[in-house]
Amino acid sequence: MLLVIIMPKPKAFTLVIDFETANVASTSACALGLVVLDEYKIIHTECFMIRPPTQFFAFTHIHGLTWNDVKDAPTFGEIWKSKLEKWFDQSSKLVAHNIGFDFRVLTNTALHYGIELKPIRRECTVKISKNDLRIYPANLKSVSDHLGIELNHHEAMSDAMASAYIYIHAKTGEKPWQQKSLFEPKSNPSQLDSDIY
Repeated sequence: MLLVIIMPKPKAFTLVIDFETANVASTSACALGLVVLDEYKIIHTECFMIRPPTQFFAFTHIHGLTWNDVKDAPTFGEIWKSKLEKWFDQSSKLVAHNIGFDFRVLTNTALHYGIELKPIRRECTVKISKNDLRIYPANLKSVSDHLGIELNHHEAMSDAMASAYIYIHAKTGEKPWQQKSLFEPKSNPSQLDSDIY
């Protein structure tokens, strides 16, 4: 008699991210918005202030952040070990609005801190907005305005959430931004760990 044991398929989350940088250096991440999707449902959101390697801020006029805002924040390397690594280990896809920018910041900042990233599939909500939703121009503000998504542009969490909404809408036709009260972000670290492992 042959006994077949069917193991449950491990969760494969989709991560939607948005980085803000202090300056033109792709290692100068100073904020990160993170939205975690499980089969197009938002299960976790978190925003991180990040202390970049140098104090030089050239993009304060864009996102409003200064060195004083992040000087006491953890480095990306510290955030990776305490919060991000577990999500990336359990995820199969990375999404962002203009994924080329955010992925470049992610990979170069990870390299700066000696972090080895596993390969991960990527999707860009700029391309999705153009090709699937037929929205032009496809910058985040225009797409958000077109769909009626509330956006505080260049605030990392707001941008990441808008990108997640666009992604979910393109894939499912749903408009989760109209049902925000249905989602309560998980912020309890012990609850987070139990959900992943």
